[in-house]
Amino acid sequence: MSSTEFLVIGGAIVVALIVIILLFKAVWRVAEPNEALIISGLGAHTKNELADSLGFKIITGKGTAVLPGFQTARRLRLDSRATNLQVSCVTQQGIPVQVRGVVIYKVGDDFTSIANAARRFLDQQDSMNGAIHELFTGHLRSITGNLTVEDLILNRERLTSETRSSAADEMSKLGLVVDSLQIQEIDDETGYIVNLGKPHAAKIAASARIAEAQRDQEATEAEQVAAARKAAAIRESQIQQAGYQAEVDQAAAKARQAGPLSEATARQEVVVQETRAAELEAQLSEQRLQSQVRKPADAKAYETVTLSQAERDARIAQAEAEARETELRAAAQASQVKQAAAADAESVRVRGEATAAATKATGVAEADAAKAKGLAQAEAAKAKGLAEAEAIRARSEALAENQEAVIAQQLAENWPQIVEAGAKAFGNVDHMVVLNGAQGIEEMLAKALTLGGTGLGLARTLLSGGTPAGLNGSEPDSKKAVDS
Repeated sequence: MSSTEFLVIGGAIVVALIVIILLFKAVWRVAEPNEALIISGLGAHTKNELADSLGFKIITGKGTAVLPGFQTARRLRLDSRATNLQVSCVTQQGIPVQVRGVVIYKVGDDFTSIANAARRFLDQQDSMNGAIHELFTGHLRSITGNLTVEDLILNRERLTSETRSSAADEMSKLGLVVDSLQIQEIDDETGYIVNLGKPHAAKIAASARIAEAQRDQEATEAEQVAAARKAAAIRESQIQQAGYQAEVDQAAAKARQAGPLSEATARQEVVVQETRAAELEAQLSEQRLQSQVRKPADAKAYETVTLSQAERDARIAQAEAEARETELRAAAQASQVKQAAAADAESVRVRGEATAAATKATGVAEADAAKAKGLAQAEAAKAKGLAEAEAIRARSEALAENQEAVIAQQLAENWPQIVEAGAKAFGNVDHMVVLNGAQGIEEMLAKALTLGGTGLGLARTLLSGGTPAGLNGSEPDSKKAVDS
């Protein structure tokens, strides 16, 4: 074989290898660790449980041949993605807040998640961030609406876990999993959070000031105690020195004033004894005054008051008993008169009924019936007259026997009219001054009732069957007297 042939054969082999390599590169596809190959077309099936339902092949972590013109291979990224969240929410308290956070997510590693993500995002992988943002925005608004601002600040883990839990079902349908959800910041436009922290900051500041003041006070107290101890030591020294000097001076003074001191002491004892004697004499005088003057006077005053009260109570009891006796006697006499009149009237009624029944039973003529009726009426009138005469006679006898009882009865029966007539005396009085209260009112009313003989005249008028002048609308003389 010549060199030319050898070169031709070598060139052909090289060309064949190049063509084979190019064909292999054109056909062979390898899935990177962070992606999945989605192969669709003729004969593209996955040898697993999803083969019948997918209609395409999923390749991860290895290579496969793809027939150009018959199959298509596209890549689905499996690495992590991040989307920022900035959500305007309203808390359970009605306070608007801004929640800022970040969601780190990826396509799931299992074939089901890859298949779900491929169906939804294969040609729109850049739209994943928007979908995730909208998904978590809705869940964050819903969950924040059930929490208070305090819960959002103090328990962010609850907000995070509830948001992940509520979005788990939708994320599974999308073939995505959440690697991390972080709530970075919570702001409010109303200043609620700032104001919420002010009491705690003020408390900490107050505690710091109190602690500082206490330490300052303790230091000052320690300094004062040290100064006091120093002054006490100086004072003790000076007291001891003064004591020694006083003892020396006292001894010298005693030596000089022994005579005058003895005389002054004796004089002092005399004054003390004289003062004691004067006090005893004053006490004796007071006891004599107490036993001889004050106690007899108190006893005499008590006796006088007690006797006066007993006499007054006896007079009141006697007056009440007499008034009660008079009232009962008058009531008994009035009842007797009323019963006698009722008996006479009943007798007349019975006789009239008996006469009418007899007339109806015998069936006499109309003239006889009229005559009988006239006789019955006459008899009834006669009986009524006799009853009235008997009542007048009984009243006269009662008046003759006990005029006061009858007057008391009439006064009791007509007392409202009597009081009304007496009260009219004050009808035109514009201004009246009563000095002794309710008792003064009673005395003025009694005087008005008796002024000009009103009480007695009224009682006699009632006994005679007349109407008092004050009860029929006319103005009594007592009223004129009061007006004047």
